[in-house]
Amino acid sequence: MVVTHGSLQPTRSRCALTIGNFDGVHRGHRALIERMTAKARALSVSSCVLTFEPHPREFFAPERAPARLTRLRDKLELLAAAGVERTHIARFDARFAALDAGRFIEDVVRKGLGALWLLVGRDFRFGARRAGDFSTLQGKGFELEAMADVLEGGERVSSSAIRAALAAGDFALAERLLGHPYTLSGRVAHGAKLGRELGFPTANIVLRHPSPLSGIYVVDAGERGPGVASVGKRPTVNPVEVPLLEVHLFGETRELYGEHLKVRFLKKLREERKFDDLGKLRDAIARDAAQAREYFGTHG
Repeated sequence: MVVTHGSLQPTRSRCALTIGNFDGVHRGHRALIERMTAKARALSVSSCVLTFEPHPREFFAPERAPARLTRLRDKLELLAAAGVERTHIARFDARFAALDAGRFIEDVVRKGLGALWLLVGRDFRFGARRAGDFSTLQGKGFELEAMADVLEGGERVSSSAIRAALAAGDFALAERLLGHPYTLSGRVAHGAKLGRELGFPTANIVLRHPSPLSGIYVVDAGERGPGVASVGKRPTVNPVEVPLLEVHLFGETRELYGEHLKVRFLKKLREERKFDDLGKLRDAIARDAAQAREYFGTHG
Protein backbone atom coordinates (compact mmCIF):
# COMPACT_ATOMS: atom_id res chain seq x y z
CA MET A 1 0.00 0.00 0.00
CA VAL A 2 1.21 3.49 -0.89
CA VAL A 3 0.90 6.03 1.95
CA THR A 4 0.89 9.74 1.05
CA HIS A 5 0.84 12.80 3.30
CA GLY A 6 0.40 16.53 3.16
CA SER A 7 -1.14 18.89 0.63
CA LEU A 8 -2.57 17.52 -2.59
CA GLN A 9 -1.81 18.70 -6.11
CA PRO A 10 -4.21 18.16 -9.04
CA THR A 11 -3.87 14.62 -10.37
CA ARG A 12 -4.79 12.91 -13.61
CA SER A 13 -5.09 9.48 -12.01
CA ARG A 14 -8.51 8.22 -10.94
CA CYS A 15 -9.59 6.20 -7.93
CA ALA A 16 -12.47 4.69 -6.02
CA LEU A 17 -12.47 6.51 -2.69
CA THR A 18 -13.81 6.26 0.82
CA ILE A 19 -13.27 8.71 3.68
CA GLY A 20 -13.13 8.39 7.46
CA ASN A 21 -11.10 8.05 10.65
CA PHE A 22 -11.17 4.22 10.48
CA ASP A 23 -10.26 3.92 14.15
CA GLY A 24 -9.87 0.21 14.86
CA VAL A 25 -10.61 -0.75 11.21
CA HIS A 26 -13.55 -2.74 12.54
CA ARG A 27 -16.09 -4.91 10.71
CA GLY A 28 -18.12 -1.92 9.59
CA HIS A 29 -15.01 -0.28 8.14
CA ARG A 30 -13.94 -3.49 6.44
CA ALA A 31 -17.35 -3.96 4.81
CA LEU A 32 -17.01 -0.44 3.41
CA ILE A 33 -13.46 -1.13 2.22
CA GLU A 34 -14.49 -4.43 0.59
CA ARG A 35 -17.21 -2.62 -1.36
CA MET A 36 -14.77 0.15 -2.37
CA THR A 37 -11.98 -2.18 -3.50
CA ALA A 38 -14.47 -4.29 -5.48
CA LYS A 39 -15.70 -1.16 -7.27
CA ALA A 40 -12.11 -0.07 -7.96
CA ARG A 41 -11.45 -3.39 -9.68
CA ALA A 42 -14.67 -3.08 -11.72
CA LEU A 43 -13.70 0.43 -12.83
CA SER A 44 -10.02 -0.48 -13.38
CA VAL A 45 -8.88 2.32 -11.07
CA SER A 46 -6.94 2.33 -7.80
CA SER A 47 -8.59 1.95 -4.39
CA CYS A 48 -7.98 4.84 -2.01
CA VAL A 49 -8.73 5.80 1.59
CA LEU A 50 -8.64 9.37 2.88
CA THR A 51 -8.06 9.57 6.62
CA PHE A 52 -6.97 12.24 9.08
CA GLU A 53 -4.20 12.85 11.61
CA PRO A 54 -4.93 13.86 14.26
CA HIS A 55 -8.55 12.78 14.50
CA PRO A 56 -10.79 15.83 14.03
CA ARG A 57 -12.20 15.52 17.56
CA GLU A 58 -8.65 15.51 18.94
CA PHE A 59 -8.06 18.81 17.13
CA PHE A 60 -11.26 20.56 18.20
CA ALA A 61 -11.59 19.26 21.79
CA PRO A 62 -8.58 17.16 22.84
CA GLU A 63 -9.76 16.91 26.44
CA ARG A 64 -13.05 15.34 25.31
CA ALA A 65 -11.78 13.27 22.39
CA PRO A 66 -12.43 9.52 22.65
CA ALA A 67 -9.54 7.15 23.29
CA ARG A 68 -7.92 5.80 20.15
CA LEU A 69 -8.45 2.12 19.42
CA THR A 70 -5.43 1.93 17.13
CA ARG A 71 -2.22 3.80 16.60
CA LEU A 72 -1.65 5.23 13.13
CA ARG A 73 0.91 2.52 12.30
CA ASP A 74 -1.54 -0.25 13.22
CA LYS A 75 -4.37 1.41 11.31
CA LEU A 76 -2.24 1.57 8.17
CA GLU A 77 -1.27 -2.09 8.54
CA LEU A 78 -4.95 -3.08 8.85
CA LEU A 79 -5.94 -0.97 5.83
CA ALA A 80 -3.17 -2.56 3.76
CA ALA A 81 -4.26 -6.04 4.87
CA ALA A 82 -7.82 -5.19 3.76
CA GLY A 83 -6.56 -4.58 0.22
CA VAL A 84 -6.40 -0.77 0.06
CA GLU A 85 -3.86 0.36 -2.56
CA ARG A 86 -3.38 3.94 -1.34
CA THR A 87 -4.07 5.80 1.89
CA HIS A 88 -3.73 9.55 2.00
CA ILE A 89 -3.27 11.06 5.45
CA ALA A 90 -4.56 14.62 5.59
CA ARG A 91 -3.10 16.71 8.41
CA PHE A 92 -6.15 17.95 10.30
CA ASP A 93 -5.08 21.43 11.39
CA ALA A 94 -6.69 24.88 11.46
CA ARG A 95 -6.23 25.34 7.72
CA PHE A 96 -7.84 22.00 6.86
CA ALA A 97 -10.65 22.53 9.38
CA ALA A 98 -11.46 25.87 7.71
CA LEU A 99 -12.05 24.31 4.28
CA ASP A 100 -15.69 24.81 3.35
CA ALA A 101 -17.62 21.87 1.93
CA GLY A 102 -17.31 23.08 -1.64
CA ARG A 103 -13.53 23.49 -1.50
CA PHE A 104 -13.18 20.08 0.18
CA ILE A 105 -15.08 18.44 -2.68
CA GLU A 106 -13.24 20.32 -5.41
CA ASP A 107 -9.66 20.52 -4.06
CA VAL A 108 -9.44 17.25 -2.12
CA VAL A 109 -11.95 14.74 -3.50
CA ARG A 110 -12.06 15.67 -7.20
CA LYS A 111 -8.76 17.30 -8.09
CA GLY A 112 -6.42 16.11 -5.34
CA LEU A 113 -7.43 12.45 -5.19
CA GLY A 114 -9.16 12.09 -8.55
CA ALA A 115 -12.26 10.34 -7.23
CA LEU A 116 -14.30 8.67 -9.94
CA TRP A 117 -16.49 6.93 -7.37
CA LEU A 118 -17.04 7.74 -3.67
CA LEU A 119 -18.48 5.61 -0.88
CA VAL A 120 -19.48 7.13 2.48
CA GLY A 121 -22.03 6.52 5.21
CA ARG A 122 -25.37 8.31 5.08
CA ASP A 123 -24.40 10.28 8.22
CA PHE A 124 -21.06 11.48 6.79
CA ARG A 125 -20.40 15.18 7.54
CA PHE A 126 -17.50 17.28 6.30
CA GLY A 127 -16.23 20.79 5.69
CA ALA A 128 -16.04 23.81 7.99
CA ARG A 129 -18.65 23.59 10.78
CA ARG A 130 -19.56 20.15 9.39
CA ALA A 131 -21.81 21.91 6.88
CA GLY A 132 -21.46 19.27 4.16
CA ASP A 133 -23.49 16.06 4.13
CA PHE A 134 -24.41 13.25 1.74
CA SER A 135 -26.69 15.47 -0.35
CA THR A 136 -23.88 18.02 -0.75
CA LEU A 137 -21.78 15.36 -2.50
CA GLN A 138 -24.41 14.55 -5.11
CA GLY A 139 -23.94 15.73 -8.69
CA LYS A 140 -20.31 16.74 -8.24
CA GLY A 141 -18.71 14.83 -11.11
CA PHE A 142 -18.21 11.44 -9.47
CA GLU A 143 -20.48 8.50 -8.77
CA LEU A 144 -21.72 8.48 -5.17
CA GLU A 145 -22.86 5.55 -3.05
CA ALA A 146 -24.02 5.25 0.57
CA MET A 147 -22.93 2.36 2.79
CA ALA A 148 -25.46 0.67 5.04
CA ASP A 149 -24.63 0.04 8.69
CA VAL A 150 -23.14 -3.30 9.72
CA LEU A 151 -24.97 -4.83 12.68
CA GLU A 152 -23.92 -7.19 15.47
CA GLY A 153 -26.71 -8.55 17.65
CA GLY A 154 -29.03 -5.89 16.26
CA GLU A 155 -26.66 -3.05 17.19
CA ARG A 156 -24.56 -0.92 14.84
CA VAL A 157 -20.88 -1.85 14.73
CA SER A 158 -18.98 1.29 15.72
CA SER A 159 -15.76 2.44 17.35
CA SER A 160 -17.84 3.73 20.29
CA ALA A 161 -19.37 0.29 20.85
CA ILE A 162 -15.89 -1.28 20.81
CA ARG A 163 -14.59 1.25 23.36
CA ALA A 164 -17.55 0.40 25.61
CA ALA A 165 -16.83 -3.34 25.30
CA LEU A 166 -13.15 -2.81 26.14
CA ALA A 167 -13.98 -0.60 29.12
CA ALA A 168 -16.23 -3.40 30.41
CA GLY A 169 -13.47 -5.99 29.89
CA ASP A 170 -15.60 -7.84 27.33
CA PHE A 171 -12.85 -8.83 24.91
CA ALA A 172 -15.03 -11.47 23.21
CA LEU A 173 -17.56 -8.79 22.20
CA ALA A 174 -14.78 -6.40 21.18
CA GLU A 175 -13.30 -9.10 18.94
CA ARG A 176 -16.69 -9.79 17.32
CA LEU A 177 -17.13 -6.08 16.58
CA LEU A 178 -13.57 -5.62 15.36
CA GLY A 179 -13.37 -8.85 13.42
CA HIS A 180 -9.93 -9.42 14.94
CA PRO A 181 -8.44 -9.58 18.47
CA TYR A 182 -7.81 -6.29 20.25
CA THR A 183 -4.13 -5.38 20.46
CA LEU A 184 -1.89 -2.50 21.47
CA SER A 185 1.55 -2.12 19.99
CA GLY A 186 4.59 0.11 20.02
CA ARG A 187 8.32 0.32 20.40
CA VAL A 188 9.80 -0.83 23.72
CA ALA A 189 11.37 2.10 25.60
CA HIS A 190 13.67 2.36 28.59
CA GLY A 191 11.88 2.76 31.90
CA ALA A 192 12.77 3.23 35.57
CA LYS A 193 13.72 -0.49 35.90
CA LEU A 194 11.44 -0.78 38.95
CA GLY A 195 9.83 -3.97 37.67
CA ARG A 196 13.25 -5.61 37.49
CA GLU A 197 13.96 -4.59 41.09
CA LEU A 198 10.65 -6.12 42.18
CA GLY A 199 11.39 -9.38 40.36
CA PHE A 200 9.01 -8.73 37.45
CA PRO A 201 10.91 -7.04 34.60
CA THR A 202 8.66 -5.30 32.09
CA ALA A 203 8.76 -4.14 28.49
CA ASN A 204 7.46 -0.57 28.52
CA ILE A 205 5.59 1.14 25.68
CA VAL A 206 4.59 4.81 25.89
CA LEU A 207 1.10 5.05 24.39
CA ARG A 208 1.12 8.84 23.70
CA HIS A 209 -2.67 8.95 23.35
CA PRO A 210 -5.38 8.02 25.88
CA SER A 211 -6.09 4.29 25.81
CA PRO A 212 -9.53 2.64 25.93
CA LEU A 213 -8.01 0.28 28.51
CA SER A 214 -6.97 0.88 32.11
CA GLY A 215 -5.99 -1.79 34.60
CA ILE A 216 -4.20 -5.12 34.83
CA TYR A 217 -4.65 -7.74 32.09
CA VAL A 218 -3.78 -11.23 30.94
CA VAL A 219 -1.98 -10.78 27.61
CA ASP A 220 -0.26 -12.65 24.82
CA ALA A 221 2.61 -11.20 22.77
CA GLY A 222 2.63 -13.75 19.96
CA GLU A 223 6.00 -15.41 19.43
CA ARG A 224 7.28 -13.69 22.59
CA GLY A 225 4.72 -15.58 24.59
CA PRO A 226 2.18 -14.99 27.36
CA GLY A 227 2.33 -12.51 30.18
CA VAL A 228 0.58 -10.00 32.39
CA ALA A 229 0.33 -6.29 31.62
CA SER A 230 -0.59 -2.99 33.19
CA VAL A 231 -2.13 -0.09 31.26
CA GLY A 232 -2.23 3.20 33.11
CA LYS A 233 -0.28 5.95 34.81
CA ARG A 234 1.64 3.94 37.42
CA PRO A 235 0.18 5.61 40.55
CA THR A 236 2.33 3.94 43.23
CA VAL A 237 5.85 4.92 42.11
CA ASN A 238 7.02 7.44 39.49
CA PRO A 239 3.52 8.39 38.22
CA VAL A 240 3.37 9.41 34.55
CA GLU A 241 1.10 11.81 32.68
CA VAL A 242 1.08 9.84 29.44
CA PRO A 243 -0.45 6.33 29.60
CA LEU A 244 2.06 3.50 29.76
CA LEU A 245 1.79 -0.15 28.73
CA GLU A 246 4.03 -2.32 30.94
CA VAL A 247 4.25 -5.99 29.95
CA HIS A 248 5.83 -8.76 32.02
CA LEU A 249 6.46 -11.70 29.68
CA PHE A 250 6.77 -15.07 31.41
CA GLY A 251 9.20 -16.71 29.01
CA GLU A 252 11.19 -13.73 27.73
CA THR A 253 14.58 -12.99 29.28
CA ARG A 254 16.13 -10.83 26.54
CA GLU A 255 16.11 -7.05 26.69
CA LEU A 256 13.64 -5.77 24.10
CA TYR A 257 14.58 -2.09 23.99
CA GLY A 258 13.90 -0.60 20.58
CA GLU A 259 11.92 -3.62 19.35
CA HIS A 260 8.31 -3.42 18.19
CA LEU A 261 5.93 -5.36 20.44
CA LYS A 262 2.29 -6.22 19.74
CA VAL A 263 0.20 -7.32 22.70
CA ARG A 264 -3.17 -9.08 22.55
CA PHE A 265 -5.50 -8.58 25.54
CA LEU A 266 -7.35 -11.64 26.80
CA LYS A 267 -8.83 -10.92 30.24
CA LYS A 268 -9.03 -8.08 32.74
CA LEU A 269 -7.80 -9.01 36.22
CA ARG A 270 -8.37 -5.80 38.18
CA GLU A 271 -8.28 -2.02 38.12
CA GLU A 272 -5.07 -0.07 38.50
CA ARG A 273 -4.58 1.12 42.09
CA LYS A 274 -2.11 2.91 44.33
CA PHE A 275 -0.36 0.81 47.00
CA ASP A 276 1.04 2.06 50.29
CA ASP A 277 4.53 0.66 49.74
CA LEU A 278 6.66 -1.39 47.35
CA GLY A 279 6.13 -4.59 49.31
CA LYS A 280 2.38 -4.44 48.78
CA LEU A 281 2.91 -3.57 45.12
CA ARG A 282 5.23 -6.59 44.72
CA ASP A 283 2.65 -8.89 46.34
CA ALA A 284 -0.09 -7.60 44.04
CA ILE A 285 2.05 -8.14 40.93
CA ALA A 286 2.82 -11.67 42.11
CA ARG A 287 -0.90 -12.38 42.49
CA ASP A 288 -1.57 -10.91 39.05
CA ALA A 289 1.13 -13.08 37.48
CA ALA A 290 -0.20 -16.18 39.24
CA GLN A 291 -3.73 -15.51 37.98
CA ALA A 292 -2.43 -14.99 34.46
CA ARG A 293 -0.49 -18.27 34.58
CA GLU A 294 -3.61 -19.99 35.85
CA TYR A 295 -5.57 -18.53 32.92
CA PHE A 296 -3.08 -19.94 30.41
CA GLY A 297 -3.07 -23.26 32.24
CA THR A 298 -6.83 -23.46 31.67
CA HIS A 299 -7.11 -21.90 28.22
CA GLY A 300 -3.78 -22.94 26.72
